[in-house]
This record gives sequence, C-alpha cells and structure tokens, in this order.
Amino acid sequence: MATTTATFSLSSSDLLTSAPLSISTSNTLLKAGLQIGLDHVRHGVITADTTERDVIDATTAGIDKANFIYLVNKETDATLYVTVKVKTTVLGRLYAGDWMLLPCNFDDADHDISVESSSGSQVMEFAIIHEGETLTAS
Repeated sequence: MATTTATFSLSSSDLLTSAPLSISTSNTLLKAGLQIGLDHVRHGVITADTTERDVIDATTAGIDKANFIYLVNKETDATLYVTVKVKTTVLGRLYAGDWMLLPCNFDDADHDISVESSSGSQVMEFAIIHEGETLTAS
C-alpha cells in the first residue's frame, strides 16, 4: 500500500495586527471510503496556450473514486496567468509560481479539468494521484 501525505503550511509575521499567523495541516490521500492509500500517479508537463486545453479528460477518469490533481504554473513573468476550469466553471487563476491541489470526484464524464493561458504559452507541471488505472492525462 502506498502512503501519500499532502502537507500545507501558511505563515505570516505581519498579516494580522493581533498576532502572527500560523496555519498548517496534513492529510493522507486515501481511496474513496477506505483506509487504503492511493496507489497510482501520473506526472508530467504540459503547455497552456490561449486555447483551452484539457489536463484531465473526465471521460476516462475514475468516476466516484478519489483523485487529487496538483497543478503549478512554471511561468516566471508575474503578469501572466493560467485560468483553471472544471467543465465551464472557472476555479481561479494560477499566476507565475502559483500552485493548487484539487480533490476531484468526477461525477460526470464531461467534468474535464482544463487550463488556458492569458497570453502566449506557459509551462504547467501536473501530478494526478488517483486510485484507478483508467485516469489519464490528455
């Protein structure tokens, strides 16, 4: 059994006037409804252009299974960003160096995860940690 742990830490000494901010948490990534670790991963690099491009094609994704998607924008120009969507819903923008970890339960075959560059081509790194062999990167 694989054990994969996601850890997040946020701190600032001057964001709050009352006290320093310090938040941290961790979670072991488990199969849906089980105490067994996720045991599949795909990792790679894609280029986001000004035309929307799927990172995950939900048609082949693990419907009703545990999936975690990690995306990072490797761009260095702070004015550029990549828009991240599920189907037609915008989740947000990843500016240069920004990243996200997204838990996904694909409940519909058309809930693709896609990216689109604000300008030109931007390199995106991704990892898909999942429980099923059918999940593929497009």
